[in-house]
Amino acid sequence: MKIIAISMAALLSGAAFFIDTEPMDLIAATEKVGELKNIESMGTDRAAHAATLLDDGRVLVTGGFRTGGGSLTSAEIFITSTGRFAAASNMTTARAGHTSTRLSDGKVLIAGGFDGGYLQTTEIFDPATGRFSPGPPLTVPRSEHTATSLADGRILIAGGVGTGWRFLSEAEVYDPAAGRFLRIGSMTVPRESHTATLLKDGRVLITGGHKGRRESMTVYNSTEVFDPTRNSFESLGELTVRRHKHAAILLNDGRVLVAGGSDERDSRGSYDSLETFDPKSGRFMAVGRMRAERYKLNGTLVLLRDGTVLIAGGSDVAEIFDPVKKTTLEAKGSFGTDRLFSSATCLNDGRVLIVGGYDQSNRVSGGAWMFERSVD
Repeated sequence: MKIIAISMAALLSGAAFFIDTEPMDLIAATEKVGELKNIESMGTDRAAHAATLLDDGRVLVTGGFRTGGGSLTSAEIFITSTGRFAAASNMTTARAGHTSTRLSDGKVLIAGGFDGGYLQTTEIFDPATGRFSPGPPLTVPRSEHTATSLADGRILIAGGVGTGWRFLSEAEVYDPAAGRFLRIGSMTVPRESHTATLLKDGRVLITGGHKGRRESMTVYNSTEVFDPTRNSFESLGELTVRRHKHAAILLNDGRVLVAGGSDERDSRGSYDSLETFDPKSGRFMAVGRMRAERYKLNGTLVLLRDGTVLIAGGSDVAEIFDPVKKTTLEAKGSFGTDRLFSSATCLNDGRVLIVGGYDQSNRVSGGAWMFERSVD
């Protein structure tokens, strides 16, 4: 038996031990899973930022907050060919907890966020010029919302928190053809720290999240689905546990993997559990456990070329989940400290870039790591 130590207004909020009882041949297979390697850091420490793969293979990293608070206007670009970051022009507004979504024309929509107040502004990054320009306003100010590219080219913006710490059920879509945001129906409940995942049939699965703060917080096990043909939301089944600050990703077989998160206790209530949603049955099912408890990991699940999932955030280590075998294996290497509100971006060559985040002591990092599958 082997014991392994595992180590923006209201963002800044444990350690766990996992007893490994896997067969020895499975333990030995960790050598083939892949490895995290530290690379040259970003120019700026940042967490709760956004990272978006550009059409040319570079990665745009925008905003976030620094140690001690304070949102950033700065942006930088990871140059894949050199493995280094280069400063980009600043955004027009400082933002943390915003979204960054690549549009069909290759430009990037930056929406909402927090700069001491909740933002209604957006901006557009043009990779051809390397500059940001003001975009159309959201219908309501919001931060910590979700942004999902729909099959018809529109962007669904849902939930988050707005002015006066109001938790939002309101949803809207960005229509690139019209160049503006349009208000649509609301979700069934207000949600912050939820997930939104595009299904293969074009609908969007919304899971978990919360409303309220501290003793008034309610963490949901409820889920719903957005139908883009009707521009409406409909309740679905329940998660196996209440979750917020979790992550979700579409698997190759059409199911959705939901990972980690926590209950109202945040780090003291973080989960190692995994579950999947099957669109055919409309049901959620537990599918095993991770090797570390993880929360604040939204945006750090990456579907790899072989159909497995890299789980990169919320802990000091990364691991691989195999949805067929329902097993997890820890990758070689370590981040050194927990990566909370970091980002993970799959590059065109299959490698994964992980940047930023903060640790349990609220120290924000500019660190960068590359994950690469091992070759037998």
